[in-house]
Parts: sequence; structure tokens; C-alpha cells
Amino acid sequence: MITVDIKNKLVEVVGEQYVFTDQETLNDYGKDHTEDLVFPPSIVVKPASTQQVSAIMKLAFEHAIPVVPIGARTGLSGGILAVHKGIGLSLERLNQIIKIDEQNLQVITQPGVITEVLQNAVAEKGLFYPVDPSSKGSCFIGGNIAENSGGARAVKYGVTKDYVLNLEVVLPNGDIINTAANTLKNATGYNLTQLMVGSEGTLGIVTKIVLKLIPAVQHNVLLLVPFFKMEEAAVAVSAIFRAGIVPSALEFMERDAIDWTMKFTEVPDLNLRPEIEAHLLIEVDGNYPEILMNEAEKILTVVEQFQIDEVLFADTQDQKNALWKLRRNVAEAVKQNTVYKEEDTVVPRYELPKLLIGIKAIGEKNGFKSICYGHAGDGNLHVNIVKLDMTDELWQTKVPKGVKEIFELTKSLNGTISGEHGIGLVQKEFMSIVFSEIELHLMYQIKKIFDPKNIMNPGKIFPSDIN
Repeated sequence: MITVDIKNKLVEVVGEQYVFTDQETLNDYGKDHTEDLVFPPSIVVKPASTQQVSAIMKLAFEHAIPVVPIGARTGLSGGILAVHKGIGLSLERLNQIIKIDEQNLQVITQPGVITEVLQNAVAEKGLFYPVDPSSKGSCFIGGNIAENSGGARAVKYGVTKDYVLNLEVVLPNGDIINTAANTLKNATGYNLTQLMVGSEGTLGIVTKIVLKLIPAVQHNVLLLVPFFKMEEAAVAVSAIFRAGIVPSALEFMERDAIDWTMKFTEVPDLNLRPEIEAHLLIEVDGNYPEILMNEAEKILTVVEQFQIDEVLFADTQDQKNALWKLRRNVAEAVKQNTVYKEEDTVVPRYELPKLLIGIKAIGEKNGFKSICYGHAGDGNLHVNIVKLDMTDELWQTKVPKGVKEIFELTKSLNGTISGEHGIGLVQKEFMSIVFSEIELHLMYQIKKIFDPKNIMNPGKIFPSDIN
């Protein structure tokens, strides 16, 4: 589909050094962190401005060429995989923080800025952007917008959608729009901003972002609680909230997740007793240390009702960093150990014990092992199904059946099949579990209005049989 003439026109837009057709580059931009899947685009283009993105989209629209927006390639649902080839449009050169507005507590940024870079930049001004995905050191803000990313501190501070005020978007036909205004309140027409957030690059390409900021907090307390019973750790999550505490983070890690990560990551050995089955990593934050210590004591009172071992208080910043490094590296440690499939379930937090017990039972029935961890304070459980010594036949037949059963269980508990990783390619055939035919067609009609030629990241989100 990419003729010499089209390639030459793309070169005219961005310059020859930013157009790539060599196989190595195509392969690199045809994969993210989703299993071992690789779907290279036909060509990779790296624009440096909204106007260049617009020109590329006008060309693609004219010739009905698929376009896949590509960020940092850290996704876990196959959102940037070019399943229909076409143009891989990398946003890595749109990487400027345009303005930090200290008077209005806002930041205007391009999508190719690394999340942690933006967090550090606003922190220097005494401000806080709380959205905290595990890949914050490498993922882009634009990718966070596409997937409505959450992370560890979503339990107190919310997810990406709660901080997006306005977006500049290039539509599939090349038109440029703004979705709202740079205001905290807006009751003017349909909420196009929130429609774009979480749309996974299927409606348009975000080229400028206005984010709300909050004042930075000064202090936090971090504790690691070991549980002898995995399900009791899950039960304790809801109990902490019912005691009147809203942690800034509340993370669950089962024993295998910790053991594998300690082997993969340079962190202090926790010297875990063999009977320990799971941990909760709990953080409270604020500006008044005495209040935080009172909250930590209340948390201790709650967890001491369960079978726990000695609680570890992180006394120094180095200890805190080590514990967070342990939690943030779980997914990478699993990836280093074995072939895996990661699912992103989320339920109301009181239902978390039922979900966890059910997942283990489904795995036992279907002959596979799972390693569970995640943002327990949100009821968001990441389920890593690991291959280990399973045969290829069992992996290809039993695991999809088990995944479907896990999603059906999640739905029965009033949950859904993705809390923050998105649907992308790998979950789209399960969408009918959580949405009716009418609901799916309403969403698909929205897609068609924005993208009548179906060139914008086609083959994502919607089941194959929808039209």
C-alpha cells in the first residue's frame, strides 16, 4: 500500500532522515510489551509538529492507508501492533513540555514526554502530577492518554482521565481540533476530552495535552505487611478503607511475584518465611507527619486481625525506593522467567478475595499457574499466566479457555476486563463478555463518525464480527 510516490510525499513532510523502511526499524516499531507479538508497519514516520501529523493524516485519508500511532511501546494489550500494516506514526519527537503554569496549576505538554520526566519537572515547581504507572520511567504521556493509565497511586488520586483538561487532536482526515477549554469546570456540549482519553488511538492522534496539577505533598509512610494466607491479604484491603483510611497506594503481591522479582532485581533480601503467601505494600501520604503516623497505627490495628508476620516500616528513602523498585519490576521479572500472558482484571475492592480465589481455581482446573499482583486498593488485579513447562498444545488450548473463564468471573463480580492496560488487540474478542451487542454497536458507530474510512489504528478494541 505504501508506493514510492507515497513514501516520497512522506519524506517531503518530515524529511528523509525521519522515514524508515528497513526491516529492523519496522520490527522495533511493530512490537510493545504484549507477550512476544510482532506486527511491523509498512513504514515508520516520525513527525515533529502538529502540522506534520496533520499532513500525514491527510495523505493517509486520501489513499485509505491505515495509521497506527506509536508512543514508547510499553503497552500490554497490543495497542500499537500494526495488524493491517500501513504507517507507523511515532510521536517520540513531540517531546516538549510547553509550559508549566504555576498560577493555574496546569501543565501543557506534547505526547512524547516521558511520564516521570514530566513528574520531575513539575515537582521542581512544588507541584504534583500523581498518575503513577509502573512504567513511568519509560512510558509517554500520550500513551497514558490513549490507555487511561492508572498505577499505584490511583487509589487516592485517580487515573489519567481525572487530570486531562483539554486536548489538541488530529482527526483521521487531518483536521485539527481542541476538545475542551483549559478550565476545571466545563458543561459545554459533549465531553470530547473524555471520549479521547482511553480511545487507544482509534479516533485520532493527540498532539498537545493540558493537565491539571495539584500541590506536592511533603511526607509519606510506607509499610510492607506479610500475610500467611493470600486470601486474607485480599480481605484486609477492604477492611483498611472501612476503618476510615484512604492510602495513597495499596499494592498486592503474592509470594511468587516477590521471589521472582528479588532474583531479577537488585533489592535487599526480605528473608521471607516459607509460609508467607502474599504481601500488601501500603503507603499513606500528606503534609503532617503526626497524622500519617496515626493512620499507620490504624492500619496496623486492622492488619493485626489477620495472620501476619512482622510488619516492615521503611525508615529511609533508600528503603522506600527499594520496596517500590521491587513492586514496579514484577512484570519484567515474570517476563524474564517464562512465556506469559498478562490479564488486567478489576472488581469492586470488596470482591477482590472472590476474584483471587476464583482465578486460582480456574488455573488449577485448566492446568496453568498464575502469578497475581496489582493495585489492590482499586480492586485492580494483574494476572500473569505463566507457561513454565506447559506443552505448546495445552498453552494454546487451555489458556484461552481459562482467560475467558477469568473474565466471566470478573464480570459476575461486577467488574470488567481491563482497569488500565486497555483492550487493544489481545482482549478485543472478549468485549462481548462485558458489553451487550447494542452497547458495542453504539461505540462502533462513534468510531465510524470519527473515522469513516477505518484507517485509525484498525483492528483494535472491537470484536472481529462487529461492523
